[in-house]
Amino acid sequence: MRRFRAIPCFLLLAWQTFGMATATLAAPPSKKKDAVELPKPSDVSVAVPAPKTPIRKPADFKSPHFLLHTDLTAKEGHDLLGRLELMLGLISKYWGHPPVGIIECFVVKDLNVWPAGSLDPAGLAKIEQGAGVTQVETLTRGNKTVAAKAVVYAVAEHGTPQHEAVHAYCGQTFGRTGPLWYSEGMAEMGQFWRPNDASVHCHPAIIDYIRSTRAKPLSEILSDRSPGRTGDSWQNYAWRWALCHLLENNPNYSSRFRALGLGFLTDQKVSFADSFGAMANEIAFEYRFFVRHLEDGYRVDLCSWDWRRKFKPPSAGTPISARIAAARGWQPSGVTVAADQKYDYSASGLWRASKDAPDTTADGSPDGSGRLEGVIMKDFFLSEPFALGAYGTFTAPSEGQLYLRCHDQWNSLAENHGSMIVKIKNAEQGTPLPRPMRTAEEPVRTATDAQ
Repeated sequence: MRRFRAIPCFLLLAWQTFGMATATLAAPPSKKKDAVELPKPSDVSVAVPAPKTPIRKPADFKSPHFLLHTDLTAKEGHDLLGRLELMLGLISKYWGHPPVGIIECFVVKDLNVWPAGSLDPAGLAKIEQGAGVTQVETLTRGNKTVAAKAVVYAVAEHGTPQHEAVHAYCGQTFGRTGPLWYSEGMAEMGQFWRPNDASVHCHPAIIDYIRSTRAKPLSEILSDRSPGRTGDSWQNYAWRWALCHLLENNPNYSSRFRALGLGFLTDQKVSFADSFGAMANEIAFEYRFFVRHLEDGYRVDLCSWDWRRKFKPPSAGTPISARIAAARGWQPSGVTVAADQKYDYSASGLWRASKDAPDTTADGSPDGSGRLEGVIMKDFFLSEPFALGAYGTFTAPSEGQLYLRCHDQWNSLAENHGSMIVKIKNAEQGTPLPRPMRTAEEPVRTATDAQ
């Protein structure tokens, strides 16, 4: 929603004010404690004056880039400033623009201690809803923003101050925040970003909701591009976060996504369709895969799909080889299979499917972890996974492209080490593959090496 302030025309400048609000996750319901029966007072009681408790009032706390007005305790206030400064350093480095000026924040823990009239009415309304809003005033000359001032109003819980501070940084640095899906998706990302950590970190309620709900189509997420309409629902915010997290952390799309975002913030004529139109099917597939397997600790970069590998049917008697890393998701074998056709395979090497697990062959451990498994893709749909191992023959359940991986939990791939050389051939052509040696063909590689 936009509001405009009129100022004398002889200034030849225009001020415009717009607000952005974030929906906030309600805190998980707390368990009720068993009722405790208080002891009855004795017949003879001694009156003890109640200690005088100082009345808590809002106070100001400062850091290099923030002025915080809050009723949090001094420790809580300084801790929040530390988190805000850390996040600001990460996002300003990401967007390649240092923060401009001081971001002013009103963060409320208990509205009862705030004097009447001390909060802007629009900010007060959002705080009463348990959410937040960022108001940005921009000074423009023609179509160019020459200055901007952002003020945040937020409840203290659920990462709302960090979310709104992302809006404030964008508004105060660029004079805009981009279309709704991008603005709110990146603000949700901002409160979860950690230094040198691309894994998923978000509220468990978000993960439960996304995993238990039909994936919202990308077209619906991208449909509303108006920068002033926000605060619709935390569910919509969850889908916007999921899309932004995928595009930013997936090496197939991250560079284009960053360029697209900077185009939004610097008012360039850019669009999602222009940036990713040629990759629409791949993005839609990886988005569906991400939300289906979402867990805390999930690594989009390790689970990204290699779309560059060429596939072909094995020629007569000649196997096709692929290196399969333990610390990755599904990886291309290079083999196109036909339904009900039998194929020989052989996997040589050693890997381990957790940080402290012993090395194993592609047969894996007794619990199934570390076992080589396959899946077949056709027209961006996957078959059910099927177990393989170190050596044997399998019958393709359908036609398509064969992908392989080391079986493990999707959110713990980064702990894995090692790789296998897997050879596959048509079982009805040529001589059988030799049984692999039970020792590694080369030293076990780390997860970093596997990337």
